[in-house]
Amino acid sequence: MHRMREHIITQKYELERLKKEPYVKREAEEKLKQGLQTDLIKVISGPRRAGKSFLAARTLKGYFGYVNFDDEVLAKTEDFNEILKLTHEVYGDFKTLFLDEVQNVEGWELFVDRMRRLGYNVVLTGSNSKLLSSELATHLTGRYWEVKVLPFSFREFLSAEKVEPKVEISPQEGKMLSRLSEYLEKGGFPEIVVKGYDYRNYGKMLFDSIIMKDVVRRRNVKYSSTLYELALYLVSNFAREFSYTRLKNTLDIGSVHTVKNYVDYLEESFIILKAERFSYKLRESLKSPKKVYVVDPALLSAGFISSPNLGRKMENAVAVELLRRGYELWYWRDVRREVDFVLKKGLKIVELIQVTKEITRDNYGREVRNLVAVGKELKAKKLSVITWDEEDVIEVDGREVRVIPLWKWLIEG
Repeated sequence: MHRMREHIITQKYELERLKKEPYVKREAEEKLKQGLQTDLIKVISGPRRAGKSFLAARTLKGYFGYVNFDDEVLAKTEDFNEILKLTHEVYGDFKTLFLDEVQNVEGWELFVDRMRRLGYNVVLTGSNSKLLSSELATHLTGRYWEVKVLPFSFREFLSAEKVEPKVEISPQEGKMLSRLSEYLEKGGFPEIVVKGYDYRNYGKMLFDSIIMKDVVRRRNVKYSSTLYELALYLVSNFAREFSYTRLKNTLDIGSVHTVKNYVDYLEESFIILKAERFSYKLRESLKSPKKVYVVDPALLSAGFISSPNLGRKMENAVAVELLRRGYELWYWRDVRREVDFVLKKGLKIVELIQVTKEITRDNYGREVRNLVAVGKELKAKKLSVITWDEEDVIEVDGREVRVIPLWKWLIEG
């Protein structure tokens, strides 16, 4: 008990130091503030080092108790009542309880629900989406407010760099493209952007940490080297299709079932994002190849691949931004045509998006005409082509296609 108390005291000093560090206002802050006005359990999920704890610490007002379970002593606790008693001993009286990386402790969901019933305003963070969501769905149905925190968006990146994000065409456009090049290379993890950490070393360190802490240990993965090879392979082939069977054969993994589990583990720990092939037939969609993206460019620049194609890096940035905006990731492909992103609201297709560095005479049919044809088939109202620096409105077969530079699309939000 004495040792746990010492760790909670140490964490209190660490939290006070964290609150004094430079803060870049996060877009998720408003949603968290709204949640704090309710008696729902607030759940902040996202990858490691994306700024979840910093966001909560800077947003919470008044006095609150804090426990970080990403701790070798506190993570082993079997007595939450003791944890609560020690936290009150360290912090005094409080009604807001902030529990960091709570999914590290077995039985956390029952304790959290009890705290809510006792009148505590509970805020949780976690870096494993499925473990959080599955337990919350089982025990806390309808009683939680979820806030997703990803690495900096391009808008937040510009804010950190003290650059005002404006979409007007101006002499500053060249500087904006330069900033975008930097963002696509270094990524948006706050410690890279704000503290200037080397993105290659940081990305490699973070990749290894997520694999070991959030996947291997938490999921008791027996063949960790196989999982690691799979993760490297997927990251190296971002913005490309994959199938479980092909991965099994390429990497000589025992079964398709194992491959699927490993891919799911990597997705729920926020290393990769997965896009499904769109079809109105569910069975056809489930059987089709997926596309893989990476949650942040730092993981692309960490030594896994050399000089990745700009078009793929642009497509990856669009995928992450769509997730940030609340969309599920879908793409379209048939024997003749492919569209990078199919945006849905409910059962309705609201927009199709194609991503390409530039529109040329050679790729016009693939990027524009195919987009229009698929748009007619899916009855999509809005058609967009995102490019590096081209802007236009194109009329094709009676349909309007908006061409917009990536930097402007990312800023529009």
